Amino acid sequence: MIDYSKVLNKTVTEIKPSGIRKFFDIAATMEGVISLGVGEPDFQTPWQIRKAGINSLQNGKTKYTSNTGLYPLLCEISTYMERKFGLNYCPDNEIVVTVGGSEAIDACIRATVSQGDEVIIPQPSYVCYEPMTRLAGGTPVIINTKAENDFKVTPQELEAAITDRTKLLILPYPCNPTGAIMEKEDIAALYEVIKDTNILILSDEIYAELTFGKNPHAATASVEGMRERTVTINGFSKAFSMTGWRLGFACGPKEIMSQLLKIHQYAIMCAPTTSQYAAIEALKNCDDEVAVMLKEYNMRRRMMVAGFNKIGLTCREPKGAFYAFPSIKATGMSSEEFCERLLYSKKVAVVPGTAFGDSGEGFIRASYCYSVEHITEALKRMGEFLSELKV
Repeated sequence: MIDYSKVLNKTVTEIKPSGIRKFFDIAATMEGVISLGVGEPDFQTPWQIRKAGINSLQNGKTKYTSNTGLYPLLCEISTYMERKFGLNYCPDNEIVVTVGGSEAIDACIRATVSQGDEVIIPQPSYVCYEPMTRLAGGTPVIINTKAENDFKVTPQELEAAITDRTKLLILPYPCNPTGAIMEKEDIAALYEVIKDTNILILSDEIYAELTFGKNPHAATASVEGMRERTVTINGFSKAFSMTGWRLGFACGPKEIMSQLLKIHQYAIMCAPTTSQYAAIEALKNCDDEVAVMLKEYNMRRRMMVAGFNKIGLTCREPKGAFYAFPSIKATGMSSEEFCERLLYSKKVAVVPGTAFGDSGEGFIRASYCYSVEHITEALKRMGEFLSELKV
């Protein structure tokens, strides 16, 4: 009989499953649950994007594409990055189309991180960076960002985290789960810390289109001095409501992208052909649809933040992505206990902040990519839950 403890990869077996999924797995067994948990747009993929995918199938466009992606899509990505973020990437050797942004993140880490290299990861942040670093043989070095700094990485925190083994800095902005963004002056201040080093940047900008306010998110590579060391990750899941199409892309210096492409070639071959044809339409003709979704998210964002503050959960203003990150410290409960008791007593599912790192303790993540009616009812139940705690 096989002893699986001796044959499975130890690094993999020691990685914990995603903390995001725990409460949804429980909620799936219960009736009447309202969830504010999933980071997935509630909008349908715009019709013209779906139609472009359908047309590609009807026209027999079902073969492999080149490893980097359809050339017309590469050109559209190049144009998109220029008009949206002022970044010029060559479609011939500086862009790779991937299976979602997640594959791009994984390939970037594996292309740059060697055994024992250190990767600086700000937290709270999306759950994949730390395990992917470990799978590549790297050592995660965590910066615990703080609410009083709007969950931004400060130059002082970065400088304190750097050692002679630091290889990569991950900048997960706009941030899931905090909604934090980095403005140009914030990134410029970080550049001053690393400008005389060989430290590379992985800038995960999958929520770049979803920013709010007068001072929007700034693309890391758009800041002077940053382009040569930055791989920018983006995709179609969030802004274009194309989660199930599984399409992303990475942009960066050709010296890095040529190595990232090798991993993509051997592990994946190419991204889904149908999705690539749909993405061409998304980039060419769907700015108006994105603007409509952004306006709706902004309305829900204001509503949710006001609602949390009204029921007694202090919530700072998220300036990007589609999440609120209210503090539950006043309840005296841990994030995990709060979420569990809320789910069982009021059938509302939210995510404990600790799913995104230890510094998420005392917070919960709630998504506002749900209908107004859905959010209203969830806030009502949460208000009742908090009132009953005081009795």
